[in-house]
Amino acid sequence: MRWALVKVCVAVTTMVVVAFAVPLGLVIKEMARDRAFSNAEREAAAVAPALSITTDRDQLERVVVSAGSDDGMAVHIPASDGTKAVDIGRQRAAAKDIAATRGLGRASTTEVPGGSTLLQPTALSSGEIAVVEVYVPESEVSNGVGTAWAVLAAVGVALVVGSVAVADRLGVRMVQPAQRLVEGAHELGEGKLGARVPEEGPTELRLAAVAFNSMADQVVQLLANERELAADLSHRLRTPLTVLRLNTASLGDGPAAEQTRAAVAQLEREVDTIIRTAREAKPQTVALGVAGCDASEVVRERMDFWSALAEDEGREVRVAGVERPVRIPVARADLVAALDALLGNVFRHTPEGTAFAVDVHNSDDAVIVLVSDAGPGIVDPDSAMARGRGSGSDGSTGLGLDIVRRLAESTGGDVRLGSSVLGGTEVRIWIQLDGRAPVRRGHRGTVRRRRRSVGAS
Repeated sequence: MRWALVKVCVAVTTMVVVAFAVPLGLVIKEMARDRAFSNAEREAAAVAPALSITTDRDQLERVVVSAGSDDGMAVHIPASDGTKAVDIGRQRAAAKDIAATRGLGRASTTEVPGGSTLLQPTALSSGEIAVVEVYVPESEVSNGVGTAWAVLAAVGVALVVGSVAVADRLGVRMVQPAQRLVEGAHELGEGKLGARVPEEGPTELRLAAVAFNSMADQVVQLLANERELAADLSHRLRTPLTVLRLNTASLGDGPAAEQTRAAVAQLEREVDTIIRTAREAKPQTVALGVAGCDASEVVRERMDFWSALAEDEGREVRVAGVERPVRIPVARADLVAALDALLGNVFRHTPEGTAFAVDVHNSDDAVIVLVSDAGPGIVDPDSAMARGRGSGSDGSTGLGLDIVRRLAESTGGDVRLGSSVLGGTEVRIWIQLDGRAPVRRGHRGTVRRRRRSVGAS
């Protein structure tokens, strides 16, 4: 592409140079010829006054010498009554050409060896026509033409070279963005997801670079979403695994019981490995147009599920704010996953017999879901909220709180960790109902006074 552009520019520039330089060179040549013959006409005109006064040879020779050169000028006076023809100077033109000029009565030119001659008729006092011959050598006719043509040729060559340089720069400006686009495509195809192309160059290539970068971002996002989905689905397996692990405690001793507990532990480790492998995935945005669900119904359902395990471990359970329907713009499966993640953490990271509670508070613009326990609490809430920063022990990947955080942020809300009234950890899920930024209000204010406890399920 680069060399093709250079060739086109060379061809176009050459045609333009030829189209202008050749006619201009011919004009310069014609101007030099006209200048030479104009000088010859002035020399011939200088002799005319003397011819109109006298035909004396000596006087005319002096006039010829003063007007030009006796070698370059000649005067031909015809014979008349009682006088002979007089020829002064060197004759170069043929006699017939002189006679023809005398007969026509106007100036003419004729070719002679070494150049040309100007034949200028002049009337004498006797009425006869004398002819003044002025020799114009070829060197005078072409004087300055060679230099002018050399200058034109140099200008033409400079224009061609300049067009090549400009075409090369334009070609580089066009080719380099295209090459970078090709290299970026190869890098992306090789799995280098960070490959991006500078958005520069001509408009078309710049738009192509923008489209490529957008495509690369979408590919990265899709891959991240796939990894995140795998991590989320794997994390959801933690709930039934927790139930299995708790149930294996009631199997007693024996080979079968030990094998069952070992299998459950191995399965938990495999799930943890899958979650840690996908921990670098970016947060996945919630699709628009989610139908939503009834938060009260979901909380009642999940608390019925977990209350059986809580009863086996001697945990006191409290539920509040679920008497009336509470609609939230969150998919039912996502809210179930978030609640299971938090309640599973309570069972995994607090001793048996530790009480916990789930409260739902509803206002005009937001819904708050509080999950609190009476356990030892979280030492570093910031690290716990960071994705993939769990304790590092088996059964802890840090992904559970991230699932909860993404659910809240998908509505414009947020998640906060703090100390609960039970003495342990409290996780506050702030779900916006209108998608606006969450209003920072204290969760121990009026909304907390709506809490009431119910008996364990």
